[in-house]
Amino acid sequence: MNDEQTTSAVRGVVKWFDPAKGFGFVVASDGGSDILLHANVLRNFGQNSVADGASVEIVTQQTDRGVQALEVLSIEPPLSEDRAALPDLEEFDAADLALIELQAARVKWFDKGKGFGFANVFGDDADVFIHVEVLRRSGLADLAPGEALAIRVIDGKRGLMAVEVNAWEAALH
Repeated sequence: MNDEQTTSAVRGVVKWFDPAKGFGFVVASDGGSDILLHANVLRNFGQNSVADGASVEIVTQQTDRGVQALEVLSIEPPLSEDRAALPDLEEFDAADLALIELQAARVKWFDKGKGFGFANVFGDDADVFIHVEVLRRSGLADLAPGEALAIRVIDGKRGLMAVEVNAWEAALH
C-alpha cells in the first residue's frame, strides 16, 4: 500500500495560521497529529488567510513528512461567546445583515497590528472600513493589498463599513 496516494476528508479546527510564513496547522476533530495547511492550498480555496479557531473541512494525505492538507472544502468562522459588539453593528440584527447584497471589492490596505484597513467596491472610489473583528468573524486572519473580496457593506456611524468579508468566489454565487 502506498500511503502517498491515500486521502481522506477531515473536519478540524485551525490551531494557527501565519500568512507571512505561508503555513499553519489544523487539529483534527477525531485527534491525531497536527495537519499542515500550506498557503497554496488555502489560496486554491480562494483565501489568503484563515482565522485561528476556524472550523475547517479538508482533504488530507499522509506523506513522509506527516499529514498535509491537499484541499480545503469549507471554512466556518471561529465560535466565540465573548465577542464584544462593535458599536456600528449593535443596532443591526444578524439576519438583516445577511440579506445585504455581496459586493465585489479590492483591498486598499489592511494592517492587522492596527486592527483595521480599507477596501474599495469595484466601480466606486469610496473607502469601506474593515475592522479586524469583522474579519475574524468572517473566518479570516489578514488581508493583502490588491486582494479581491466579496463584502457586505453598511453605512455606519462613521461611514461605509464592511459587516462581512468573504473570498472573492462568494460574489460569484
